[in-house]
Amino acid sequence: MGVDLPEEADVPPDGHADRRDDQTGGGRTPRPGGTEAETRSHEECYNDLRVAVATEKSVTAQRITAEEQAAADTWNVKVTESRWLWTEYQRKWPPEERRPVDRSSDPPGSWRGEGDRFLKVADNSRVDAACDLIAEREREKISPALRAIESQDPDRHLIGFDHRKKGRDRIKEKVCDTVEERDRSPEDAVSLVPDAIRYTFQYRESHYTQGVWADIARLKDQGFELDKLKNCWSKEQYKGINSQWIEPDSGQRFEVQFHTRISFEAKQLTHDAYKQLRTYQVDRFEELVLEAFQKKVASDVPVPPGAADVPDFP
Repeated sequence: MGVDLPEEADVPPDGHADRRDDQTGGGRTPRPGGTEAETRSHEECYNDLRVAVATEKSVTAQRITAEEQAAADTWNVKVTESRWLWTEYQRKWPPEERRPVDRSSDPPGSWRGEGDRFLKVADNSRVDAACDLIAEREREKISPALRAIESQDPDRHLIGFDHRKKGRDRIKEKVCDTVEERDRSPEDAVSLVPDAIRYTFQYRESHYTQGVWADIARLKDQGFELDKLKNCWSKEQYKGINSQWIEPDSGQRFEVQFHTRISFEAKQLTHDAYKQLRTYQVDRFEELVLEAFQKKVASDVPVPPGAADVPDFP
């Protein structure tokens, strides 16, 4: 059996090398399988690929936008129903008929809250001093770091930033509970309040899960220590992710919540119900009504893709 020599491999059997051009009619060499050789330059190929990718991204973005708009339209209908239900609740249990906290016999400088919570003058002064220290840490270090993190991603933002510091009355309520339950000093009790400073990142549904992971990494890059993360997207009365962090130099705790626009709106809508439940001044029937209201609102919140898979920590 003969072997073709390399210089003879592309020569037609009849020896007429120029017949290739005649047979293809345009001077182009046939490719295996009948395909033609690539005639575009590298730059043209790159530009065509870039246009194709951009078109695909545009189609995907339009689909996502349409899905998010449909979810928003559904929520707008549902939230109207929920607001009407809350109005009906307030009609049956008018806020103005609640018995106010009686402080008439308390000594000046003391503090009394709902549920018969009470701080003596000296303890109340110590809690106020601890709250002043929290405000200083928030102003000088923690908030600037959160603003720096916010600037790294234009697809989401901090919402409710003006309310990042918890009201002192609410801090004192938690201090009273901690002092009673754990036998702690007022200063220790204040240091254990996980959300005396709190922030909320709000994302679009389509960017939520990847945004949460990215911002957790950014918080760690700022030197903050993750103390706890609780994923509530599968819960009945609240949707979202709450995380607790520690600023290592001072030991200051703060909270970061991760929400969509709709889950944040749901949280705001149910806040008064949650607040009423924690007073421990409602009977069993009213408690059931408030819990049912929270469940109804939460069930109407769409869950972002992958959100329920973010694991709790620890």
